[in-house]
Amino acid sequence: MSEKAATSGAHHIGLTVPDLAKTKAFFLDTLGFQQVGEKPDYPAVFVSDGTVMITLWQANDPASAVAFDRKNVIGLHHFALRVDSREKLDALHAILSKTDGVEIEFPPESLGGGEVRHMMCTIPGGIRTEFIALPA
Repeated sequence: MSEKAATSGAHHIGLTVPDLAKTKAFFLDTLGFQQVGEKPDYPAVFVSDGTVMITLWQANDPASAVAFDRKNVIGLHHFALRVDSREKLDALHAILSKTDGVEIEFPPESLGGGEVRHMMCTIPGGIRTEFIALPA
């Protein structure tokens, strides 16, 4: 017996980052997101690609923060953002491979041998991020 899920997609993703200005600039200038709000006293900035909103929170003390370790930290392993086409994924890879603060884990490749292609990187702020292109 199938029941409807209690949820219907992601509203937003909240990320704590060591340098709010640098990570905000990455989303706005490199990925083309728009700033849709902010809370200067937190501080936090809200950015969106028109489909998903990402909340960027400034870490209180980045110098003492524990760096992410995807195999040993409970919580976010990575998040994935959809890209419209394989060509746009390849173009994004070319841009990201030259972007300060981005570390490419692997370039665009087939996901599990199928038609879906994806790449994985770490964006400014140390957040592991996947970009994924579904077949047309």
